[in-house]
Amino acid sequence: MSEKKSRVLLLCSHPTQYGSPMWRRFAKHPNLDVLVAYCGMQSVEGRVDPGFGVEVAWDVPLLDDYSWVQLTNISPISPGSSFFSRVNPGIWKLIRTGRFDAIAIFTGYRCATFWMALTAAKFSRTPVMYGTDATSLESVDGRAWKISLKKLFWPRLFRMAEVVFAPSSGTAALMRSLNIPDERIHLMPYVVDNDWWIARAKDVDRLALRRKWKVPDNANVVLFCAKLQPWKRPADVLRAFHRAEIPNGYLVFAGEGPLRKELECDASQMGISDKIRFLGFVNQSGLPEVYVSSDVMVLPSEYEPFGLVVNEAMLCGCGVIVSDHVGARFDLVKDGETGRVYPCGDISSLSRCLRETLSVPESLSLQRRAARDHIAKWSPAFYVQKFVRAVAKAQGSHNRVFRKRTQHA
Repeated sequence: MSEKKSRVLLLCSHPTQYGSPMWRRFAKHPNLDVLVAYCGMQSVEGRVDPGFGVEVAWDVPLLDDYSWVQLTNISPISPGSSFFSRVNPGIWKLIRTGRFDAIAIFTGYRCATFWMALTAAKFSRTPVMYGTDATSLESVDGRAWKISLKKLFWPRLFRMAEVVFAPSSGTAALMRSLNIPDERIHLMPYVVDNDWWIARAKDVDRLALRRKWKVPDNANVVLFCAKLQPWKRPADVLRAFHRAEIPNGYLVFAGEGPLRKELECDASQMGISDKIRFLGFVNQSGLPEVYVSSDVMVLPSEYEPFGLVVNEAMLCGCGVIVSDHVGARFDLVKDGETGRVYPCGDISSLSRCLRETLSVPESLSLQRRAARDHIAKWSPAFYVQKFVRAVAKAQGSHNRVFRKRTQHA
């Protein structure tokens, strides 16, 4: 590895509780000189998250110990998923004059600023890196025409990158199926700050929190930790829990969203309201105690490109059950070893997983230990290592292409 630092620009939509710890590690790396450019600051300022339906401002440091700039957003549209909700023309000048060795774009391509940055990078002859977390061509709304469009558009889109980030082996397989050259595909694992989660998990008083929830000390606690949105399928957990008839069982929902009232009504009709706890939105600093105080977390999503709650639960010693539409299953959840995987939407299978997991404490304990050992390797150190290699790969690929064009000119 060269001793010369690579000057790298990271373009991000806004500060997040997952990205910031990684940027701090980049800032300390001897081979990196990183600047983070944010399109917006809604997670710092506190804005209503349309997914949660409540105002969200993360209660962990997001802007400390690394270099960053805020790009002016001239869009009149509130920050969200709309293509024109982030229009940051300042990215053009930043890239054209910044003399960067590589540019990593983390906004996703459905964003106007993404295309400004990509165009500026091409004009500046600067290698560019970006990717997707998708593991299939299906979209969250399930519209079939989008699959056909992606088959045509995605190969062209991702061939424009010197390096294509794949957060999981499932994404890497998808890119190969689209005939993206294998040498351009680079695993950039979706990770969380392992040390932070482990340290806070050790300080949790499990029994105290259970008493706060009004749950018996020896209860079997099932956790759903996600937005209460249709594609997360929280009702599947409720129905499976009801069908499983787990002895001394309780179900905890940590999250907020438009389905809450419907879930409360369903629980009442099933006659199990006394076994259900709704915590509402839980901020980052409150999540470790939620995982530690639960026995198993279920992520039943029909659309979940990865699912970082799986990382979090594993690090806190909570068992995991995920649907086969959750991207984390490719690398983190080995069925029967580090957790359980069941067919999405199959209530009977999920119910059976719950019964089997909670009826044999020794087996669950073995899965938790195996998960902790496995997730220790899927770490921030691994992420930084992969990113440094990605930068070197992008520079090498770009230099080879540029030399070829020069020779043919």
